Amino acid sequence: MRKKLFLSCLLMLVTLSGLRSAAAESLADEVEAAMKKAATFYYEQVANHGGYVYHYSPDLKIRWGEGPATIDQIWVQPPGTPRVGLAYLRAWEATGDEYYLNAATSAAKALLHGQLQSGAWTNAIDFNPRGDKLARYQNGKGGGKNRNFSSLDDGISQTALRFLMQTDRALQFNHAAIHEAVQIGLDALLAAQFSNGAFPQGWDEEGITPHPRKKANFPDYDWRSENRIKNYWDLYTLNDDLAGYVFETLNDAWEIYRHPKYRQAIVRLGDFLIDAQLPNPQPAWAQQYNYDMQPSWARAFEPPGVSGRESETAMEVLMKIYNLTGDDRYLDPIPKAITYLKRSRLPDGRYARYYELETNRPLYMNRQGKRYFLTYDDSDLPSHYGWKTESHIEELEAQYRELVRNGTFLTPKLTREELETQVQTVLRSLDDSGRWILRYDGRRLIGQAKFREGDPYISSEVFSENLELLAQYLMAR
Repeated sequence: MRKKLFLSCLLMLVTLSGLRSAAAESLADEVEAAMKKAATFYYEQVANHGGYVYHYSPDLKIRWGEGPATIDQIWVQPPGTPRVGLAYLRAWEATGDEYYLNAATSAAKALLHGQLQSGAWTNAIDFNPRGDKLARYQNGKGGGKNRNFSSLDDGISQTALRFLMQTDRALQFNHAAIHEAVQIGLDALLAAQFSNGAFPQGWDEEGITPHPRKKANFPDYDWRSENRIKNYWDLYTLNDDLAGYVFETLNDAWEIYRHPKYRQAIVRLGDFLIDAQLPNPQPAWAQQYNYDMQPSWARAFEPPGVSGRESETAMEVLMKIYNLTGDDRYLDPIPKAITYLKRSRLPDGRYARYYELETNRPLYMNRQGKRYFLTYDDSDLPSHYGWKTESHIEELEAQYRELVRNGTFLTPKLTREELETQVQTVLRSLDDSGRWILRYDGRRLIGQAKFREGDPYISSEVFSENLELLAQYLMAR
């Protein structure tokens, strides 16, 4: 009797295992079909000149980047062309289907058209020889008098380079034009690094001017009265996670090409972040610094101050550099920064974008007409800017403790159940045409697209995230 019961239970387990395996195979087939349908729509119907903008109306007649876009304009700044291209590469890696690699290569060629003579990219590329976003392109098609400013703002040139490097590797370094564009771009990025390891927001044909290395300090002048800094983009910049984007770019370059110059540039970036940590009572980081290493004004609504968002990015980069080098110097700034940031959070758990120098009061800017003025009152702030940012300090503290304890860098991963749940949601939301249609809910969109509440639209960011999630599911099986 016991033997029969055992065999019955064993048979049940085998049957259940087979059913689970069959269900997994069925879901994998559904995922592959959905990926192909979505990518086909995006590559064959959404792309123009091989590239992409941020948002589209469902009929594709309205295109939106940083403002309205013409049919001949594509966007480099994420979540534009390189972000979509990276999603195609993840799909190719998960499936081996050359269709995705062809789509990625087409996007890479679009970026090549807009590579500037200064070596990198600005936020958009205009294929119209009379277009209003023309810049001075390497190929000579942008005109000799147009702007030639290579930008690191919002990850523009960094994301373009990361995508092109990964495409270069996927093509086994055999596409001469893509390989050459990567080398030009990386050389320009290295040339833009200051001797102290910092990077500017961007550069043009004039390059950068060297300055003596100094430690961060508080201004010894009345910073409130000096709210116009000429050419602030030439200063040492951390704004909008610049250090994080640059690190990932240099790290990709090191991993793909293995030239020591890329690793050396990472080390110098880490040295700058150590120097840029302000002294007590605010042992954290600012958005940008002048050449005396004092927090500095940028745009009229961006005052000197300690920044929670940029401080978290600086800490994360320092930990990644420690993970790469094993040098304890890069962990030394972390504990006191964690303590400071924890006590600086607002009552709702977020950070103010700025904290007043030395007093640490949350600091904002308000506006009368076109004139901005400093305020501590957050009750009615201009809507065009993110005056508060989310805190991730607990995750960063856990990461730091794991590095100290085990010398390993934690990579958050979804459980199998969480991944399958998200995959099912993504599959259900794909329509018969291969589109993920969203409804505008009134929240501020990147590029500040002017949709009415409830309007349907298509998002390059959502397409990329969903395609990568489906690829992740296939690769995790």
